[in-house]
Amino acid sequence: MFGNLFEEDYSSVSNSQYGKGKKLKTKGLEPPAPRELTNLSGIRNQGGTCYLNSLLQTLHFTPEFREALFSLGPEELGSLEDKDKPDAKVRVIPLQLQRLFAQLLLLDQEAASTTDLTDSFGWTSDEEMRQHDVQELNRILFSALETSLVGTSGHDLINRLYHGTIVNQIVCKECKNISERQEDFLDLTVAVKNVSGLEDALWNMYVEEEVFDYENLYHCGTCDRLVKAAKSELDDMEYMYDLFSVIIHKGGCYGGHYHVYIKDVDHLGNWQCQEEISDTDMNLKALQNEEEADDPVVILKTILLQEEANQIPVDQLGQKLLKKTGVSWNKQYRRQHGPLRKFLQLHPHVFLLSIDESTVSLLRNHLTQAPSDLLRNPEQILHIPTSETAGLNDNTSCPHWFDINDSKVQPIKEKDITQQFQGKESAYMLFYRKAKLLRPPEARANPRYRVPYHLLKEMDAANIQLQMQRAECDSANNNFELHLHLGPHYHFFNGALHPTVSQTDSVWDLTFDKRKTLGDLRQAIFQLLELWEGDMVLSIAKRVPAGLHVYHTLDGDELTLCEAEIADGEDIFVWNGVEVGGVQIQTGSDCEPVLLHILHLEMSGDSSKCEQLVESAHVFPANAEVGSVFTALAIPVGVILMNSVESADEEYWTAIPKEDMKTTLREQGLRNGSLILVQDSESDNSLLPKQGRWTNSVNELNWLQVKNFCQLESEEKQVQIAVTMHTVVFDIRIKAIKELKLMKELAENSCLRPIDRNGKLLCPVPDTSTLEEAEVKMGSSLGLCLGKAPTSSQLFLFFALGTDIYPGTEMEVIVEETLSVRDCLKIMLEKSGQQGEMWHLRKMDWCYEAGEPLCEEDATLKELMICSGDTLLLTEGRLPPPGFLKVPIWWYQPARLSGHCESQDYSTCASSQSSSWGAAPTQGVPGPEPTEVSLLYLGDVEISEEATLVELKSQAMALPFVSKLAVRSTALLRVWTVESKRPSRLLRPDWQQLKEYRLGQRAELCLELLQKEENLGPQDVLLRTRLRIPGERAYTLAMDLVWDTTRGWTASSLRQRVADFYSLPVEKVEIAKYFPEKFEWLPISSWNQQVAKRKKKKNQDTLQGGPYYLKDGDTIGIKNLLFDDDDDFSTIRDDIGKENQKQLALGKKKSREALRVQSSSDVFSNAGMSTQPRGPEASLSIRVASFR
Repeated sequence: MFGNLFEEDYSSVSNSQYGKGKKLKTKGLEPPAPRELTNLSGIRNQGGTCYLNSLLQTLHFTPEFREALFSLGPEELGSLEDKDKPDAKVRVIPLQLQRLFAQLLLLDQEAASTTDLTDSFGWTSDEEMRQHDVQELNRILFSALETSLVGTSGHDLINRLYHGTIVNQIVCKECKNISERQEDFLDLTVAVKNVSGLEDALWNMYVEEEVFDYENLYHCGTCDRLVKAAKSELDDMEYMYDLFSVIIHKGGCYGGHYHVYIKDVDHLGNWQCQEEISDTDMNLKALQNEEEADDPVVILKTILLQEEANQIPVDQLGQKLLKKTGVSWNKQYRRQHGPLRKFLQLHPHVFLLSIDESTVSLLRNHLTQAPSDLLRNPEQILHIPTSETAGLNDNTSCPHWFDINDSKVQPIKEKDITQQFQGKESAYMLFYRKAKLLRPPEARANPRYRVPYHLLKEMDAANIQLQMQRAECDSANNNFELHLHLGPHYHFFNGALHPTVSQTDSVWDLTFDKRKTLGDLRQAIFQLLELWEGDMVLSIAKRVPAGLHVYHTLDGDELTLCEAEIADGEDIFVWNGVEVGGVQIQTGSDCEPVLLHILHLEMSGDSSKCEQLVESAHVFPANAEVGSVFTALAIPVGVILMNSVESADEEYWTAIPKEDMKTTLREQGLRNGSLILVQDSESDNSLLPKQGRWTNSVNELNWLQVKNFCQLESEEKQVQIAVTMHTVVFDIRIKAIKELKLMKELAENSCLRPIDRNGKLLCPVPDTSTLEEAEVKMGSSLGLCLGKAPTSSQLFLFFALGTDIYPGTEMEVIVEETLSVRDCLKIMLEKSGQQGEMWHLRKMDWCYEAGEPLCEEDATLKELMICSGDTLLLTEGRLPPPGFLKVPIWWYQPARLSGHCESQDYSTCASSQSSSWGAAPTQGVPGPEPTEVSLLYLGDVEISEEATLVELKSQAMALPFVSKLAVRSTALLRVWTVESKRPSRLLRPDWQQLKEYRLGQRAELCLELLQKEENLGPQDVLLRTRLRIPGERAYTLAMDLVWDTTRGWTASSLRQRVADFYSLPVEKVEIAKYFPEKFEWLPISSWNQQVAKRKKKKNQDTLQGGPYYLKDGDTIGIKNLLFDDDDDFSTIRDDIGKENQKQLALGKKKSREALRVQSSSDVFSNAGMSTQPRGPEASLSIRVASFR
């Protein structure tokens, strides 16, 4: 039964199963989904709270616990509205637990949220993402409830319901004296290894007789000597218990997933297994072959009896009928019985319509009559064998079991439960109720039983609000925008339809429900066009470069818009189906108008009467013969040359043979934007001499190089294609395939991609674009690659894992531009083989660094201005809610190194420092970190941008490491921003809001502990000063110096402040600023500031500008010229640092060259093999206020 519970398995277990396999929604304002067939509500997983969800569902399905909690009113617990009042005594945890139970019972949503409850526990996002042991949670939660309920009538709730006593009885074999010892317990722990079941485990642990004899004698108090004795067995017939909850753990002892099997004691859920649902649907379809199929009342009643609460929206009733019977209402019954809604109105004795006629339900008398009349012969009507168990309307007295897995609730048969206890899925915690506990009849299938009135009122109002939100959302999600082109406002001109009036008058926008039929659409258009006369035909039209073209007519008024394959934003042409403006219109894709660019000779309009080459646009039907081009140009006969056919030698154009003049333009591969050259055969002025060069003013013809990247063998690796800026990309691609002698099938599954100077393949170029539109430069290189180019509504994106990325190591994906960031993230995770929900997307900037995160997860890529060719980074970590910052906090300890230590033994000194304070983790190859900077990671703080700096300090002080230091006040903490793994900008003052610091989503902060409080003014600058040790290349310990810059940022002012601080003569002081990233010192002198005296002194004499850029936290080296008059400020560590930087630069250069050679598949081939080290275990706690 228990399986191998303690064997670890990391390959198949994730910390959260929530949402797995479900399609993420793209609209952030959608209300929560309603309850499913079981009519029970799950609980959403916050990231790692499956153990909490399993325990809460168990307590919720324990009637005695639930009703005892509901019995405590606001007069005892207080009100959640008063929880923030200083003097109010509000017991938040039991109130939130009451509210959660009411939501699970009454709120019509698929899954409830535990966010408010865990907030009342005092949990942060870290605790919600971390998994714990469910038994530990059970004990801590019970303890928290006991503390919260002190002084109320429920003070003994836990003790009354869950308290037990273990009685150890030892019977003396000599005097028969019985010695008893009692132990209290809330739960029993049993060893399950090497036992066949729970009964054996309990027997071994608590019942089996233990004999004291021989060397293990018992000291009897009555006999006052060592005697033989034995534990007695208790008669437990009085204490019979029924199992009603089994919490299941899947995985090993360091991680996994929890779900729970629960017996529905009060019959709150609808129980029906999947195979029975399928059988019912099949049986309903079988009605079509029965006599009852002639009576739609019988079928509609049967459908409604299977629905939750026996009601359904009228719009969905027709869909259910089609789905379950295979035939629509319009096709089967409309001719005889009329529209569905009218039919329901004509049978008020059976069906009850709501006030707005949007939903329909069965009258109560038909619910009770169902077994006797509708289902009097279930074997004949529904074809259900009599041996089958009841389904949704099961009236048996035996409660059923449900498998509750976070948000998902499914029925499960009792016989199937034991089959689950195998392998890595094992029973971990069992809950029992006394067998003699009976439930009152009024509690059966009544979720409102014993729920307090104020919670009933709150849930009813919430359900009404949910219904309104779903109705609005349903309307928004099912509405299509259609563009109606009115035939009388169009005329046929130049091969296509064009409006005769303004665009506003000729095109009407119509919002229409996609679930309605074409007949409904036609009727709606009739009502809009009151003056329409004659037949009305609706046809699909599309805009093409030549104008508007009609494709096919919409037939079948009984079809819905979805069934007719009408898309959102579709163009509908409204006409009589024959002619427009007196011209008969050809329809269909065969005669689609094609816009061609034709080069030909014409006489110039000036007095010279010479011929010149001109380009003109002409429109032809796609099925027109090639020879029709001569007719359009009024040329009796001539030569047509095109560059979309195989070329020979150096000729750019190939003539179409005379025998092909009868073929169509489409058969010749001519498409919108194709360029052809037409020459009169009688003309002596040849435009194409043997060399293939233009002889007239057209000099824009040039070459493109196309390389074969299709991984297919070819005689040629690359070819040169002759093009102009008007050449269509499709023509170039087809010609390249032919000249590379590749398979013709590639024409349907290939694309052209520009190649940059580093050899990287860029975003594919659309087939329909010209080179000018695609901004492809002449002489550049294109790669012929497998796969279709993205359409106009799609984006071609690069993406990569992590933040340390080099060019050429990315993966690729094509997505719709209307896709949300959340759905795009899911697709990229699947393609990269990653799992889990702890990821977010960042956009890579131009220097291949991670930019700002894409915080609006419900926004579309188009709304965030993501373009084809952009690179997105998959970054670990969950984004904070909007308006919040998730800030990593570091602990900064300034160096405590003596200069002598540094000069004598640099390596020893550095190692001792790193052992005292952990250095910041680095990505990639670590650089030469200065030993004076030591950062220790403390954790993350999630805080509102509206919070002040002092509130951030207070929240950071709650982190475990800082709390151990017992910092007395926030004034003893400095806060710095962290850049390049070192403190950068000092944040002040404390009362300023975080948003005013403009930290950004990538901000990291570090804390520095002060010995005494400080209050820096707006003009004060904090500098780290270090006095150089004479005769040695080393410095003393750093000391903080506050410099008042009210009188200016001048070198003389700073030197005077340093001299005063160290009690030195100002003329004997030399100072320099240290640049740690370069390991260089730059002396500061008045001479540096007076180089350009011609400029204004106000702008020049400031240390804020170049070359110093002085700011808070900078290190200032100080020399006492009385003892040290050399010019050198550097140290031995600086020499080592510069040498390390030089070696690092060489290593990075070699690494980049190697990465360019490797393919992205090589880079990520072993990505799935990496395993993350397991973090340290954290204790679980629930913070409760004192109510004693």
